[in-house]
Amino acid sequence: MRALTAFGFGLLFGLGLLLSGMTDPDRVKAFLDVAGAWNPALGLVMGGAIAVALPAFALARRNSRSLLGEAIDLPGKRQIDAPLVIGAAIFGLGWGLAGICPGPGLVLAGHAAPGALVFVAAMLIGMRLAEWLPSRGA
Repeated sequence: MRALTAFGFGLLFGLGLLLSGMTDPDRVKAFLDVAGAWNPALGLVMGGAIAVALPAFALARRNSRSLLGEAIDLPGKRQIDAPLVIGAAIFGLGWGLAGICPGPGLVLAGHAAPGALVFVAAMLIGMRLAEWLPSRGA
């Protein structure tokens, strides 16, 4: 049931990205181009995502188990530290340069889009490299 639920929500997420046009790197870059031909579409998609996520997170904070009985483990750390800022900067640079972030990148890779395949390969390499970095808790 867990795998089926994960597949269903992943499919819903991917369809939402496709329908909203957020798999189009040019549309994403237009959102980031605030001094030029700015397109607010991504901001509206983000606003919709926040409107859905806020009640879900409020519910998750009050419960220790999901609707399927899985344990809910929300992060407890709330401080902003150097690894968080560096990671956010790397993510933002990649997003701004490619116009793709991980979710749309995976959707585009499913379509065998050449730029997305390179992006996903680089993302997987970056994830492996991050595993080799010293743990923040150690």
